[in-house]
Amino acid sequence: MPKLGKRQAGFADKTDPDKRFSLQDAVAGCKECATAKFDETIELAFYLGVDPRHADQMVRGSVPLPHGTGKDVAVVVFCKSDAQIEEAKAAGAIEAGSDELVEKVKGGWTDFDAVVAAPDMMGEVGKLGRVLGPRGLMPSPKAGSVTPKVGEAVTEIKKGKIDFRVDKNSNIHVPVGKASFGVDQIYENAELVLDTILKARPSACKGTYLKSCTVSSTMGPGFRLDTSAHSASDSSTED
Repeated sequence: MPKLGKRQAGFADKTDPDKRFSLQDAVAGCKECATAKFDETIELAFYLGVDPRHADQMVRGSVPLPHGTGKDVAVVVFCKSDAQIEEAKAAGAIEAGSDELVEKVKGGWTDFDAVVAAPDMMGEVGKLGRVLGPRGLMPSPKAGSVTPKVGEAVTEIKKGKIDFRVDKNSNIHVPVGKASFGVDQIYENAELVLDTILKARPSACKGTYLKSCTVSSTMGPGFRLDTSAHSASDSSTED
């Protein structure tokens, strides 16, 4: 059995793979274990009882984090009118435009974290699915990233609004802050994300919806939540 490093050995005293934590305790433990030499990202990882191959079991949406993500988000905007381009850039978009921007992204440029598109650009943006889709960057009306009010959308994203979408393996990963945040800030962000994803349960989902949820930092251990308090409407619960 490989010998644990000092950091990993220290984690063993703070968490137990068989234990389930309250959200408050999980956040506090996660922050305590975030001892890397950089500002680690704190993340919630969900495993859901849905089959995303079926459209009526897709889980996606957006949520504005009250304390932001701690990251300066780079946003690009696909829009045609000069007024929208000016509005997007004034709100903090790093790039805004139509055909030239489409060609730039089609050529492989992906140095951005979020995408907003005006409705009349979706025909062209849809052609970028192979570039944007795998990175979870395809804009959608449900997430509020397809809108004529591009400036407002950019402002919301830069303030901390994040999109989430279940992947093909029924997982969702959502950043809820940085290790430098206070415990209360991380907790409030995480609580809102948890509540939002619980409310996004598809009506077609039968049985256990929230199968597991883990709080972890970039380099730290995972703290699994006690999901029993969130499974009242499920027909069964699983560890």
